[in-house]
Amino acid sequence: MLATFMISLFWFLLFFGGAIYLAYRRIDLLTSTIAAGAAIAVYTYYGHGPWLWKLFLWVLFAALLLPNFRDFRRVKITKKLLDVYRGMLPKMSDTEREALEAGSVWWDGELFSGKPDWNLLVKQPAPLLSDEEQAFIDGPCEELCSMLHDWEVSHELHDLPESVWAFIKEKRFFALIIPKKYGGLEFSAYANAMIITKLASRSAIASSTVGVPNSLGPAELLLHYGTEDQKDHYLPGLASGAEIPCFALTSPQAGSDAAALIDNGVVCKGNWEGKEIIGIRLNWDKRYITLAPVATVLGLAFKLYDPERLIGDQEEYGITAALIPTKTRGVTIGRRHNPLSIAFLNGPTTGKDVFVPLDFIIGGQENAGKGWKMLVELLSVGRAITLPSSGCGGGQAATYATGAYAQLRRQFNTPIANFDGVGDALTRIAGHTYIMNAAVSVTSNAIDQGEKPAVPAAILKYHCTEMARKVAIDAMDIHGGKGVMLGPKNYLGRGYMAAPIAITVEGANILTRSLIIFGQGAIRCHPFVLRELEAAQDENTERGLAEFDSALFGHVGYAVSNMARAFWLALTHAKFSEVPLNTPTRRYYQNINRYSAAFALATDFAMLTLGGKLKQKELLSARLGDVLSSMYLASSVLKHFENQGRKAADLPLVEWAIRTLMYQAQEQLHSFLRNFPNRPVAIFLRFLIFPRGRTYSAPTDRLVGKIVDLVTQPSEARERLSAQAYTTIEPGNPLGLLQEALVLGEVIEPLRQKLRQAHKEGLVKAEYLPYQVEQAKNAEIISAHEADQLLQFHEKVLAITAVDDFDMNEFRKRVEEPKRASPKKKATAKSPPKKRASSKAVKEPSSE
Repeated sequence: MLATFMISLFWFLLFFGGAIYLAYRRIDLLTSTIAAGAAIAVYTYYGHGPWLWKLFLWVLFAALLLPNFRDFRRVKITKKLLDVYRGMLPKMSDTEREALEAGSVWWDGELFSGKPDWNLLVKQPAPLLSDEEQAFIDGPCEELCSMLHDWEVSHELHDLPESVWAFIKEKRFFALIIPKKYGGLEFSAYANAMIITKLASRSAIASSTVGVPNSLGPAELLLHYGTEDQKDHYLPGLASGAEIPCFALTSPQAGSDAAALIDNGVVCKGNWEGKEIIGIRLNWDKRYITLAPVATVLGLAFKLYDPERLIGDQEEYGITAALIPTKTRGVTIGRRHNPLSIAFLNGPTTGKDVFVPLDFIIGGQENAGKGWKMLVELLSVGRAITLPSSGCGGGQAATYATGAYAQLRRQFNTPIANFDGVGDALTRIAGHTYIMNAAVSVTSNAIDQGEKPAVPAAILKYHCTEMARKVAIDAMDIHGGKGVMLGPKNYLGRGYMAAPIAITVEGANILTRSLIIFGQGAIRCHPFVLRELEAAQDENTERGLAEFDSALFGHVGYAVSNMARAFWLALTHAKFSEVPLNTPTRRYYQNINRYSAAFALATDFAMLTLGGKLKQKELLSARLGDVLSSMYLASSVLKHFENQGRKAADLPLVEWAIRTLMYQAQEQLHSFLRNFPNRPVAIFLRFLIFPRGRTYSAPTDRLVGKIVDLVTQPSEARERLSAQAYTTIEPGNPLGLLQEALVLGEVIEPLRQKLRQAHKEGLVKAEYLPYQVEQAKNAEIISAHEADQLLQFHEKVLAITAVDDFDMNEFRKRVEEPKRASPKKKATAKSPPKKRASSKAVKEPSSE
């Protein structure tokens, strides 16, 4: 009996295990067919099973053999499936098609494959700044940060001071991406990201003012699509700051849905500089346009029409992009929005019957109707830099400040960092900041290596801005009233207020998560779907059939492989999965391998069973997008750890980040399966993806203490986590002053211990520190010098934790002053509230 069982087990392992192995290793169809035939032949000769079973196996072998004859399968199988597939294809708008074609496929494609090739990521060189770039960050960038004072900018002037505007122009902050031959700095994407990160750690207003012209703006459009004449005309002025750019896309009727634009341009004849020419008569109404109030050159997106067919055979050309000098007759700028009281210049612009030549179209007349393609191609790069870097800078500042504050601020005679609830929030702040640092660094470096990572850019835009919002909330919770009370001493409140702004721009986050990340990635990054789609639409039927056949059977093999890989990797916790490094992070690479296979499998079945309806199942798409995002961000964390030299002190941050991200991937897959409408398929997928249940765990509490120590104690790891933040120790820089106090706190800690021991022994009876110091000095427990050290530290802490208050009349004055302003002039509040405890006079802005 036992012998029979063992023989049966042997044959089962031979067939089932062999099939799993061939699929897991993605062995090609022909080799797999030969291996299957050999196994069946051995079983037929040596096996003791019934002849009907053996016959069934040979029938299966025949079914496996036939697809190896390509001409036969094309005619008998592929052609019929192609007809069915064409009937299933979802309708795709031009804007969707152009979005799909934008950018390149990079590491996101590997994650979609179910079998990522880690060498592609590991071998990417670590990002480095050139000497010139480093000098700019250490020089002009540091100097600009020192000129910025949030209260003055946000409350007193509602704008950057004139001296700051002049400095930005003089040092060519608007020219980070413009080539040197036009007077620009021609910095790398990585340098651009690091500059924005530093500025954002000091001022969200400065980072957005500098960031927007260096991402999706006229300069970027000109560099990629402009004519040589346009480049020569505009780029030198943009580089010097003589021209201030903005780009106008959003209108009251069309936000995320660019296809709904009603802003239009009509090709017609008109007068330009005294001559009749063929040009465009434009009408637009735009809002939410950064730098529009002061722009001199306006990038404009509009729909172009040619009803008289003056320039070609078309009447409708679609979305077009043009550059319009704002001094052109009919252009209106100058009014401002007030985005949550954050004083960056943002406002509406309108145009009424604005007539311009055809060569105002970016790239000239031949680029008529190509505006949306231009925009989405540039977003595939720009969306990965400015907003993610701003979130990164905010996170670094919050980590640096909140870590120090939590150590300096004491309650119940102990630093609040020692409370578990505070420690948990500190851990989230540090962990999310580490993830943002990694994502921005790795992705901007990929751009410098020639990639245009459209899907990773969307991932960064969504997740970095969301993580920055979470960091702001946690930092505010820890600071409490210190963060709530606005005034010159508040270094947190404006960042907290600014967090939602980044959520809404360059694609609202809800849209980005539910439609763009997976919606674009599913077709763009999938190894076969785009090939199948293009083959089905190929007008050359023979070529289309051949390409569809190749893609289809490749897709079938890919799906079978992912079933095997997802099941085996889940069953074994991916412990035998191949990874490139044998380091303490080895298991994290293996975990990503597992979820890559599970994600690829879930994606295939979702597209197969739901077809075009998947686009309408936004919550399912969002969850799959979350899985892809978690894997991409986790991969970035691992690469960032390697780039920084595998610092052992950073391992708690790496573990927290990976566990948080991969736990999210697990839970989103679970939620996807719970809500998948085809229940039999959902049950089948759950068996393959979670054969042992949901076994991946979120970070444990033991990590909290390690990470709290890392961010609340002066150390290289703390500095590395906030490496780009503006931390210079100087009056007016809270980050530097907090660090100074934190270091001093470590120096005087032995003296505090003396006081605590003396209090415990009854030698010092006072409860308030200054009285304790006086009693200890009188009792000769500490020296006079030591007493001075303790009192200096106490005063520093009091100054750092202090909040502002104002005379009530100052608030009334601010309300009354606009009423007294002349109706012919722009009403401005001349005198802001004055802080009673301020040691500096409040500077009053001049009235316009």
